[in-house]
Amino acid sequence: MAEYPDAASLVRTHQAAVWRYLRYLGANEALADDLTQETFLKLLEHPPELRGHVETSAWLRTVARNNYLMALRKNSRTVSVEEFEQLDVVWQQHEGDDEGESYRVALRECLKALGERARKAIDLQYAAEQSRADIAGALGLDPEGAKTLLRRAKEQLRKCIEKKGL
Repeated sequence: MAEYPDAASLVRTHQAAVWRYLRYLGANEALADDLTQETFLKLLEHPPELRGHVETSAWLRTVARNNYLMALRKNSRTVSVEEFEQLDVVWQQHEGDDEGESYRVALRECLKALGERARKAIDLQYAAEQSRADIAGALGLDPEGAKTLLRRAKEQLRKCIEKKGL
């Protein structure tokens, strides 16, 4: 008989990935926090037959996605299940067996290849969560210039990551 990890170890192992997945689907930080907790509560209430890391991750993603869909429906927001299924396929391609670590390493390397201004714009938008107007002010650009800089930087990052085979 296989021995399964305890709940605390499952949470430590999978919590960050579940939270990132919910954010990827579109949940804001607070909702992702709440839904991550609900996902692990469901694990405690109705533990599935866990076989391995990949199967456990898939089960947790399914529960998290269903929790997110229910939250959207409660707020009378329409959702497309097909769109979520497509997002899930892309998520699985990028997560791989290393929970997306190779993708994050590639992203960090590609960020180094960006020009200083573009890297600062990306940092302001994603790390500091600044508005486009704030980014424009910090970089001495008009808002449309900041929009163009961000669009070009994201495209450069996308191409760089694709060249790395991810």
